[in-house]
Formats: sequence, C-alpha cells, structure tokens
Amino acid sequence: MKNYTFAIVGALGNVGTEMRNILENSNLPIGDLVLMDIAENAGKKVTWRDNEITVIESKPEAFAGIDLAIMSAGGGASLQLSPEAVKRGCVVVDNSTAFRMHPDHPLVIPEVNAEALENHNGIIASPNCSTIQMLVALKPIHEKYNIKRVVVSTYQAVSGSGQAAVDELHQQTRAFANGEEIVANVYPHQIAFNALPHIDVFMENGYTKEEMKMIEETAKILDPSIKMTTTTVRMPVVNGHSESLNIETENPFEIEDIRTLMDNADGVVLEDEPINNIYPLAINAAGKDPVYVGRIRRDFSADNALNMWCVSDNLRKGAALNTIQIAQELVQRGLVRVK
Repeated sequence: MKNYTFAIVGALGNVGTEMRNILENSNLPIGDLVLMDIAENAGKKVTWRDNEITVIESKPEAFAGIDLAIMSAGGGASLQLSPEAVKRGCVVVDNSTAFRMHPDHPLVIPEVNAEALENHNGIIASPNCSTIQMLVALKPIHEKYNIKRVVVSTYQAVSGSGQAAVDELHQQTRAFANGEEIVANVYPHQIAFNALPHIDVFMENGYTKEEMKMIEETAKILDPSIKMTTTTVRMPVVNGHSESLNIETENPFEIEDIRTLMDNADGVVLEDEPINNIYPLAINAAGKDPVYVGRIRRDFSADNALNMWCVSDNLRKGAALNTIQIAQELVQRGLVRVK
C-alpha cells in the first residue's frame, strides 16, 4: 500500500492535538506528517512517533506535496486555505463550518453515509459534533423503522467552545469555592453551576445557529424528510456532549429490538441497565471513541415513539476521530486524489 503525506492544519489546538494523538496510534499509511498552525506557532516542535516535527505556518504554498490534509483551523482559515490546497493536488477533510452545507462537498459521518465520499471534489466536510453522535445512533433506527420526527435537547461540554471556555469553568469553580467574585468572559453568563440555553448566535427564527446546524445537517446526511426540533444547552462539563432524543418512527417496533439494534450498531456502545445505575455518562465517555446510548424506553404519549440518552466525547468522535475515520475511508476506497 502506498504511503501518503498527511498534514494537520491547526495542529496545536485542542482538536488538532487530539488528531495528532489518534493518528499516532492509527494504522493509516502515513509516510510523512506535516504539522501546520498560525504564524505565531511556526517553529514550535512536537514529538510524534518518537520523531521531532517542526510546526510550519499554514499558508497556500505549504500544501505542495501533501496528499491529504485534516483541517481544524476554523471556518475563515478553511475558506481561504482549502481551495488552495486542492489546487495543489491535496484532498482536504475539514472540521469547520465552512463547507458543510455547500452542495458540491459531501458532509460525512463514516458510519452513516460513507458512500458520499465517492463524489468528493477535493473537500470533504465533517459535521457538527452534536450532529455526529446523534446520527450515529439514529441511522440504524431509520434504516429499519423509518424515522418521522426527532426532538433533541443537548447538554454540551464547554470544550466545544475552546480552551478559553475550559479555563473559565475552572476559574469560576475556584472563585465560587473561595467566595470570590465570578467573572464571565467567554459566555454571557456564569457557566459554573449553571446551564445556558444558548450555544452560538440567535437567529431571526428564535433558534440558535447550533440548533439550526443539527436540523440542516441531518437533512443533508440522513434524510430531508425527517422533521426535527432542537434545544441546545451549554453545561459545566469539560468534555462529553449528552443528548436527550425523542424519536417517532413510521413503523412499529419493540423496545428490545431497538436495544439489539443499538448493541450491534457500528460505533455505538449500549449502556442500558438503569436498575443497576448503568447509563451513559459524560465523565465516562471522555477520551473514548464510541457513541454511548442508554435509557431506551417507549414514549407512551405517541404512537411508535421512544426516548434514549446519547453521550460522546465531543473532541474525539465529535471532531478529531470523525475526520480521521473519513481519511481512513478515503484511503480504503482509493479516493486520496483530486478529481
């Protein structure tokens, strides 16, 4: 098998660091790894697989000779750099919002719609973290029972807002414990010991941008006929997004059959023994790859409806891992090339 030259763009950020860690133990045919970041970080050194790699500035000419770039540098940087990378023969897997809803670029969760990679035009988008874990759980149910409607409420970790938010949660917790003034800079209100029903900006329709992302991305990835409504909430948790899913299907089901589906689903781990206090927890999902599902029960208020609880590490499956799984699919399908 051919060895490829890989690049991580945004290599020193939280997600970029997670990408490096996952790639270090992956079986991808990596001949060389190039690490890119903002100009201020150029020259810094990182140890990877016992080799010292010098970080270079992420600029168009840096992509010459790169086969596949995994990008986690933000939407603005991706809009600028990704087309330039493609011009130089590089395939880009992008973790930002830049190309998710662009009709020419596939939006991919490998467990859900890997076949969409076959028609990529050099840029593949990875979805929003909360969408990823939800659709990994919903895909097998939709295939067998045809999902009509989903009501989702998310309980999202502060790491989804970056390191500054994690630091602020720690600072506010210490201030609370010491009886000091609590200062909020990252969020409009205190996050420690609180819950904020506000992720991203509010739209004219009253939903936040995060809520609309989940609706629009589900339509593009899974099925535009699924009706969905969302409420996204920021919680004082460092890592791990949790979601409450209410699912209505076209076809009738038995709850045990749903549990069996989840137990056998790709990328899912079933934790559903509430009588023994076993159900998915964000603290247990942190640092792990799967989407965890539990609290599966029938919704008696509607026909063919159920509830479940879904948890995953937002920095791994919700970001870094999904992009690397896309890269693995590209390699396995022989698609590491610009058409």
